[in-house]
Amino acid sequence: MLNRTFSALADPTRRRILAHLAHGDQCVTRLAKPHSISLPAVSKHLRVLEKAGLIRRRRYGRVHQLQLEAAPMKQAARWIEEYRRFWEGSLDRLADYLEKTAKQPQKKGTK
Repeated sequence: MLNRTFSALADPTRRRILAHLAHGDQCVTRLAKPHSISLPAVSKHLRVLEKAGLIRRRRYGRVHQLQLEAAPMKQAARWIEEYRRFWEGSLDRLADYLEKTAKQPQKKGTK
């Protein structure tokens, strides 16, 4: 699931679509308006977002209403957070090591 989430989020148009949906549900034509691409191209982006589970589509007659689904992004954020903690811990240990070695007296004949 993370692969689909990150793949969907890799595209700036899809990220902008999600940003619009973060302000509330919208129909497809309203979502397509601010983008300088065709409605079929927007529909392709929406299908990618749907397959990744990032949006939900509801139909009311001919109108397709889209809603943001945050669960996949929460899962991605948790995954990123795990690695952030890992790297911060590693960098903290490196900083401690460098401080200790910098304070140690140098041996004669070395710089």
